[in-house]
Amino acid sequence: MKKIAVVGGGLVGSLQAILLAKKGYEVSVFERRPDLRKAKLISGKSINLALSDRGWKALELAGIAADIHEIAIPMYKRCMHALDGTLTYQPYGKEDQAIYSVSRGGLNQKLMNLADNYPSISYHFNRKCQDVNLDTNTLIFDNSETKQTEKHQFDKIFAADGAYSAVRIRMQKSAVFDFSQKYLDHAYKELVIPANEDGTHKLDKNCLHIWPRGEFMMIALANLDGSFTCTLFFPLKGEKSFEALTSPAEVSEFFNRTFPDAVPLMPTLLEDYFENPTSKLMMVRSQPWNYKDDIVLIGDAAHAIVPFYGQGMNCGFEDCTVFSEMHDAAGGNWDGLLDAYSAERVPDGNAILDLALDNYIEMRDLTADPNFLLQKKIEAKFSNLYPEKWLPLYSQVTFSHIKYSHAYRNGKAQHALMQEILAIEDIHERWDEPFVMDKMLELVS
Repeated sequence: MKKIAVVGGGLVGSLQAILLAKKGYEVSVFERRPDLRKAKLISGKSINLALSDRGWKALELAGIAADIHEIAIPMYKRCMHALDGTLTYQPYGKEDQAIYSVSRGGLNQKLMNLADNYPSISYHFNRKCQDVNLDTNTLIFDNSETKQTEKHQFDKIFAADGAYSAVRIRMQKSAVFDFSQKYLDHAYKELVIPANEDGTHKLDKNCLHIWPRGEFMMIALANLDGSFTCTLFFPLKGEKSFEALTSPAEVSEFFNRTFPDAVPLMPTLLEDYFENPTSKLMMVRSQPWNYKDDIVLIGDAAHAIVPFYGQGMNCGFEDCTVFSEMHDAAGGNWDGLLDAYSAERVPDGNAILDLALDNYIEMRDLTADPNFLLQKKIEAKFSNLYPEKWLPLYSQVTFSHIKYSHAYRNGKAQHALMQEILAIEDIHERWDEPFVMDKMLELVS
C-alpha cells in the first residue's frame, strides 16, 4: 500500500485525505497550525465561503455531503443594498438553485472530524513545511512543539499548503516551471452583524447581501448562530481606502455615509475595524502542477483565486474530484497520471482566475447598473425559453460541471451577443417583446 503525504490540513487537504483513504491509501496529513478542534475559532481572519455544485460533487464523492449540509445555509439570491436603503433581489439561478454559506473554520473542523473515521489517516499538527527533496520525496518540517526538524519520506506527495506553498516554491526552482503572482490594489477586512437577542438573523439569511459602491463593496453571509460575517473589499490606497481611514471618527463618518442601512446593525463596527487584520488579495498561476509521477499541487498551492466568484474552495474541491476520477479511470496506475492530471486541470485553473477577477467588477459596480440588470433579465427569459441554447455564465460556473475554461469561452461569446441586443433602439422599454427573443434565437443559431 502506497504511503501518501498531504501537506496542509485545510479544506482541500482534509478532503483529499478522505478521498485517498477511501481508495485504500495510508495518508499522513501535516498541518502547520495546532489542531483547530482544540482551540476556539478565531474570527476576523477569513471570508465566509459559498459552497456550490462543484464543491458538493466532491463531498458526495467522499460520502460526506449530508454531514456538511448540517452546517450550511442556502442562499437563493443576491440582495443588493442601494445607498438609499432600497433592496433589489437577483436570483442566482432557477427557483430551487442556491449557493451555501459555510464558515471556513467550522467546515475545516467538520472535515477533520470526518477524516478521523478512517484509521489510515493520521494528522500531524504544528508541522511547518520548510522544504522538500523532489527526487527522494522527502519532506522537511519544523515541529513548533519540539523545536526539532523532522524528515519524512513518502511514495507520493499532495501539496495543499496554500498560496504560499513551500512545496511549490521548491518546484519553482526545478527545470521547467511557470509561475506568476499578482496582488490586487484592493484588500479586505472582516466585520460582524451580530444576531438578535433571540438568536435570529437581522437580515434575510437566505441571501448573499451586497452593498455595491463602484470602486468597492461590502458583502454579508449568514452564520448558523444568527450572525453575519461581513467583508469590506476596499482599495489599499487613495481618497477612499484603508490607508485613508485611520481614526474612529473617520471610519464612523465613512460607514454612515456609505452603508447607512448597515451601520445600525453593527454595534461592534469600530472594534472590528481596528482589531481585525487588513488582508491582501493575491492571485497565483503555476504550471505544471506536478513533479514527475510523485508530487502534485492542489487547491491554492496551484491556483490561488480572488474570492469574487465564490469558487476558491469549490475549485480546490473539484481538483480532488478530477484527480479521483482520473485515478480510478487509470485503474490506480500512477504512471503518467500526474502529468495527465496537470494537463487536464491547468487550463481550468487559469480560467477561474480570470472569471473571478471579472466578477469583482460585476459585483462591486455592474450589479447596480441598469444595463447590466436588463441584460440579466433578458438572459434569464431566453434561458427559460431555450435552456438547451443558453445557460448564463454564472450558472455555468456555479450550477454546472462545465469545465471552467469552456465556461470562460462561452461567457465571452454570450457577452458579445448581448451587446448586440442591448444596442437595439428603446430596448429598455421593449425588452419583453417577442422580437427580442427571436433576435437572440437568430444570433445563437
